[in-house]
Amino acid sequence: MTGKTIRLTTAQALVKFLNQQYIEVDGIAAPFVDGMFTLFGHGNVVGIGQALEENPGHLKVYQGKNEQGMAHAAIAYAKQKKRQRIYACSTSAGPGSANLITAAGTAFANNLPVLFLPADTFATRQPDPVLQQLEHESSAAITTNDGFQAVSRYFDRVQRPEQLMSALIRAFEVMTNPATSGPATICISQDTEGEAFDYPEVFFQKRIHYLNRQTPTERELTEAARIILASEKPVIIVGGGARYSEARAELITLSEQCNIPLVETHAGKSTVEFDFPNNLGGTGILGTLAANKAISDADLVIGIGTRYTDFTTSSKTAFTPETKFLNINVSRMQTYKLDAFQVVGDAKATLQRLTPLLTNYKTQFGDTIAEYKTEWLAERTRLGNTKFTRDNFSPEIKDQFDQATLNEYADRLQTEFTQTEALVTINESVADSSIVVCSAGSLPGDLHRLWNPAAPDTYHLEYGYSCMGYEINGALGAKMAAAENQEVYSIVGDGSFCMSHSELLTSLQYGHKINIMLFDNSGFGCINNLQMANGSDSFFCEFRDSDNQIMQVDYAKIAEGYGAKVYRANTKADLIAALKDAKKQPRTTLIEMKVLPKTMSEGYLSWWNVGVSEVSGKASINEAYENKQANLKKARLY
Repeated sequence: MTGKTIRLTTAQALVKFLNQQYIEVDGIAAPFVDGMFTLFGHGNVVGIGQALEENPGHLKVYQGKNEQGMAHAAIAYAKQKKRQRIYACSTSAGPGSANLITAAGTAFANNLPVLFLPADTFATRQPDPVLQQLEHESSAAITTNDGFQAVSRYFDRVQRPEQLMSALIRAFEVMTNPATSGPATICISQDTEGEAFDYPEVFFQKRIHYLNRQTPTERELTEAARIILASEKPVIIVGGGARYSEARAELITLSEQCNIPLVETHAGKSTVEFDFPNNLGGTGILGTLAANKAISDADLVIGIGTRYTDFTTSSKTAFTPETKFLNINVSRMQTYKLDAFQVVGDAKATLQRLTPLLTNYKTQFGDTIAEYKTEWLAERTRLGNTKFTRDNFSPEIKDQFDQATLNEYADRLQTEFTQTEALVTINESVADSSIVVCSAGSLPGDLHRLWNPAAPDTYHLEYGYSCMGYEINGALGAKMAAAENQEVYSIVGDGSFCMSHSELLTSLQYGHKINIMLFDNSGFGCINNLQMANGSDSFFCEFRDSDNQIMQVDYAKIAEGYGAKVYRANTKADLIAALKDAKKQPRTTLIEMKVLPKTMSEGYLSWWNVGVSEVSGKASINEAYENKQANLKKARLY
């Protein structure tokens, strides 16, 4: 080997390399790796742990409380930073590694870069089976970490110190490439972490990864313009790719110039603030009435940076048979969705070149966009003022709990608060700059419909994987990425709170204040809605004890035990007062709200394809299956 070398352990070389990785976007370079979440065990404490203790460089080190929880915080950090800054995650072998796998799936589904560094078994195999090692009769090479291969954009296993170099360079190429962005997993054998090697000094020089804005070909631009000019009612679906591209100004310019309505996916929501007149809000199964009406009118759908998941397309039933598609995406694979005309390019750069080709073009929507939005805002006001009465309450979700059951919940939970009223109250009470974080349950639906972001990049939903337990842990990551005085609100149900809230303690430990809005309806309300809406009875989704009584849990006391400032608010007035006081607090807060089940918003002009039983002794399930078959006839096949 020629040139100067430096003798380091594998772990020390890893830390030194991470300190020298930069990303350049639009001519501005900054460190790509800001730090590392760790949860030390026997597989990494004397390797990576020693390297971080001795010379961390600029890397900030955070002690996680659960491997999945800390990884979700890292994912949220990358999301809020628009994939331009990351945290790495180091874990021990065995269960520590396995706990990362769910989070890796979350990062993969959302195309978010995170560097996962799970420890592995001994490369020498001399102590085998080492503590927490799995043994397979078929192969001694299989370890827990093989589970990462299905949920990683790049996967590698380092069993010799010199292997680290090619593994890291390939991992960073994947993470900094907009078309392949996602989690990179490098498993490092725990004995290899401490082994030394004479690394070439040039390997540790400052390395800049360029986030180039890919521009489409002239053929793509010319044909895209022709397709739009030939349409009468095109609609733009704003996906996450538009947000990561920072295409807000370009979207507004195109929409205003041509009078094209904007509708949003969860990942794209708040790319453009809701106050923009042509923004009709979320689309699809969880969409607004306005957005779904516009989509049903569309003769052309322009998908910008979207994956077209079933929730966006209403299981491919949202469009007419004649609707055409034009897709703009950095991923060529994604541009092929729904048999669209493909434009491979960065959203911002593409719109900058496409918009001038549409001079003097106007859609035939006319005043319809404003009419749809006015109609929807009136409906939102109604939902925000929905009240419960004990004699004649009409739940938003039809044909489910009867009045007696709702009265039972009201009595046991000591509340008459509805979920929609609580959520709209929060939206109207927090500062415009506040970031809202959510992921799973019925709350993403209410947020997609009812939450009106007043500022760009303030709506933070993980809905690529819809992973329960992301909400609080992700809020920590969003807060770490936020401006100094920017408040972060975690919107979480009691089911997701029970699933994981580990980094609540981490937020207190490091002084990163988050505000947890806990909606307690004593159960997994979203899935309970799903089962009952498809003909089943309520079955094992409510939180009932052995005496069949609705459980009463004091979640505020749990957070108070950690050291958070807590509130209990079961009325609109109490909630407003709690939100006002929470803003003054320097530490993490939790507001517990007991809300009634079945008081979330319902779908508008949408349908979700789920696996309804084809054979059943219940007439209600047979009816649900027949309804499914009828809806399938409306769905596009590809």
